[in-house]
Amino acid sequence: MDNQTSQYAQQNISLPHDVVPLPSGGVFYKSKKSTVKVGYLTANDENILMGGSDDLTMALVRAKLFEPDLKPEELLEGDIEAILIFLRNTAFGPEMVVNVTDPKTSQPFQATVLLDELNIRKGSKPNEEGLFETVLPVSGASVKLKPLSFGDLVELRIMASKYPAGRPAPRATWRLERQIAEYNGSRDKGEIGQIINTMMIADSKHIRKFLDDNEPKLDMERVVITPSGDRLTVNVGFGVDFFRPFF
Repeated sequence: MDNQTSQYAQQNISLPHDVVPLPSGGVFYKSKKSTVKVGYLTANDENILMGGSDDLTMALVRAKLFEPDLKPEELLEGDIEAILIFLRNTAFGPEMVVNVTDPKTSQPFQATVLLDELNIRKGSKPNEEGLFETVLPVSGASVKLKPLSFGDLVELRIMASKYPAGRPAPRATWRLERQIAEYNGSRDKGEIGQIINTMMIADSKHIRKFLDDNEPKLDMERVVITPSGDRLTVNVGFGVDFFRPFF
């Protein structure tokens, strides 16, 4: 990792913190750490929360992750989510108000969910390289797949934002180029890129669903009761409302 991040984490490791279990169990990282030290939010961190930055998530995790050998960009999205929920729960409590629409009446209402009740979706175990293996349904090809890191997701969003206006950004292609580590034994990026350009949709959908089903992450769905008395499943998001309503 870069020296600046390493020095920052080392300097802050003596500050008040707790240990957060990672949904991934650390099997995708070189350190293999299944837990990480995370500092508590302090008054100084209000500068980040009130700053209005679009990179709020990365700024918070970079400031509060006290692990010299782990960069926030390397973490899987599910592990980032676990850290964010720890920060919010310890600072503001586990209750979160979500804005929902009653599907029966089309009327908006507010519901409270408890973030400390979220379960971990373990997924399946990758190989020793941290890669998943599957066979594509149409081509029959054997592929090894890499879950996208949080840094990958940020870079893909930046690439899409810079794409020429009026042209659809090739988001699906970009994702596959990062997810497919090996195709029928080949790890040649140029060869894999050519294959992706002619891949059948059924195969690309299989890869997307396979990774979604097998990547360890938090189950962000909660069930609330609507004013009309029905049960409704809602998804807890990490938008600006996750932290900023308090300010």
